[in-house]
Amino acid sequence: MQNWDDLRLFLAVAREQSLSGAGKVLRLDPATLGRRMGRLEKAMQVALFVKSPQGYALTQAGAQLLERAGAVEQAMRGTAVGDDAKSEGLSGQIRLGAPDGCANFLLPQVCAAIGRDNPQLEIQIVALPRVFNLTRREADMAIGVSAPTAGRLVVRQVTEYKLHLAASESYLEAHGPIGCLADLKSHRMVGYISDMIFDRELDYLADLGAGRVALASNSVSVQVNMLRQGAGVGVVHDFSLPFALPLRRILTDAVSLTRAFYLIRHVDDARNARLARFADLLSAGLREEVARLEALVG
Repeated sequence: MQNWDDLRLFLAVAREQSLSGAGKVLRLDPATLGRRMGRLEKAMQVALFVKSPQGYALTQAGAQLLERAGAVEQAMRGTAVGDDAKSEGLSGQIRLGAPDGCANFLLPQVCAAIGRDNPQLEIQIVALPRVFNLTRREADMAIGVSAPTAGRLVVRQVTEYKLHLAASESYLEAHGPIGCLADLKSHRMVGYISDMIFDRELDYLADLGAGRVALASNSVSVQVNMLRQGAGVGVVHDFSLPFALPLRRILTDAVSLTRAFYLIRHVDDARNARLARFADLLSAGLREEVARLEALVG
């Protein structure tokens, strides 16, 4: 196995898929980084990357090294964290990937509470509307809206949550009441950009037979803010409504959707006591926060 400094540089290039991107993360000159990667490939006598104008893509050997190097990184992060982690508190850095609805309306409260109880812990929330690749170590763990069936992953359902149609009071006053689903066809709809829906569980409007999406975004928080501005009607998480008071749920008897959040971890991290402790705190916090916020809207 190569020394940790070589692996640290390799991990950055593999994750950023470019010398320039990795150079920014590491604060190293890309040319220096390129020489280091060339030296690493020569020492290992195998090509780790396919180089092209588009960047650095991993070869099969590179993907295998990424998995091994990621395991070394996790072990180093977890050094000195044993069975007494609960009493001594968590420390070090943990990166959490999440869809932006969860990241914007739930994780700030949950992670703030965990951080208060564990002042030496550094929590990074990566909010992106896509599926995270834990094999590439884009994050230490991720929240998903469906349970992945491929990959070396450990998945557990954390909590269910509700969604309903909603619109602002100003929009409803200007456009009249909405009495049934058929009425939606004459209203402006707010929702996801259709070709950027990264999970079938998010394709709410297709199942409702609503009209075209007049205002769209790949971001849940942007959709909520468009609805608050009276842009139209859309599907929103009940847990987001306490942060968007001008919005009011409509057609609650006709439309009530239930989805779930899943906590996804790489199988190689299953025995990492530090990450396991954080996962337990995160799961409990999410369940409590969803229940609290949903109770506020009835």
